Amino acid sequence: MNATWNSQATFEVLYTRFLNEQGQVEQPLPEFAIKDIPHLIALYTMMVRVRHFDKKAIALQRTGLLSTFPAATGQEAISVGMGAAMRPEDVLCPYYREHGAQFWRGVTMKEVLLYWGGDEQGSNFQHITAKQDFPICVPIASQTLYATGVATAFKLRKQPRVCVTTIGEGGTSRGDFYEAMNIAGAWNLPIVFVINNNQWAISVPSKDQTHCQTYAQKAIAAGIQGVQIDGNDVIAVREMVSQAVEKARKLKGPSVIEAITYRMCDHTTADDASRYQPQEEVAAQKDKDPILRLRAYLHNSGYWNEEKEKNLYKSMQEEVHLAAEQYLKVLPREPETMFDHLYDNLPAIYQDQINEIKANKNQPCEGA
Repeated sequence: MNATWNSQATFEVLYTRFLNEQGQVEQPLPEFAIKDIPHLIALYTMMVRVRHFDKKAIALQRTGLLSTFPAATGQEAISVGMGAAMRPEDVLCPYYREHGAQFWRGVTMKEVLLYWGGDEQGSNFQHITAKQDFPICVPIASQTLYATGVATAFKLRKQPRVCVTTIGEGGTSRGDFYEAMNIAGAWNLPIVFVINNNQWAISVPSKDQTHCQTYAQKAIAAGIQGVQIDGNDVIAVREMVSQAVEKARKLKGPSVIEAITYRMCDHTTADDASRYQPQEEVAAQKDKDPILRLRAYLHNSGYWNEEKEKNLYKSMQEEVHLAAEQYLKVLPREPETMFDHLYDNLPAIYQDQINEIKANKNQPCEGA
């Protein structure tokens, strides 16, 4: 008996880039990049702000004034372009390398420093837009599950809002990520997953992380769209994330966006990337720097010059210095405050712990 088979499904992963490494236009620019030059300059300014902030944060950590910190050197275009693509009413569920998006949405440098300094006040964002966003998430991939919960609430409430969540390429190996994608596709949730493919999952390169040709194609199994973009082209990030966000807002489907970049720094300040990253590879990536790329375009188009660059550098130095001063002036919190927001009515067992902390907090540590 002859069997009848349905034709096999076929898929493709599209790739988008507008500016090449030299800042030259490769295809017609999106409307915002033509008509809104102040916005382009704002994107550039924010990437520079993130670069200066990272340098200051690393200096604070190296001098014992900050805990472990994850810089975003070479990856600034992803978080900045993503933040700029969101509306104020949307919600961000970040992992731990997205302070560019957080700054764009109103989180302050002081708040980010407080978080990495071990003070939970750093997650109590004061800006009205940032206040609804989720805090920095260090456990790998769990933020994608929170994001599907947020997106589910938006859909049930019939709110035209979108949740954007981010993850490193290494995190896409976690089951949490696959589960989040699957439910997003099955329920048609208003959500966008942005993968920061910086080529290294701590010390594990992409070639050892997965046998997939792309990370974007992981979306195919969930029945949702997956695309690739040049993650060092902030115009491409801003445009493609914006398109995905607006598609999700209309409940026309979630998206996975793989932004291809390179980590030109240690994974965190607790890491030494020189032990595993080939130095010639790192050196080759410096020509693809997202900040240099947009600066070249703005300069060649007559929108930027050396004087503006000098003034921007000076203002960024002053801004990060002020933020560091504000952070350092915050007095350490009493250890018992860790219980303040656990319960409305604290169980007696925790009260016993508080009493013990109060009784012993001024005692010297054993061996001190």
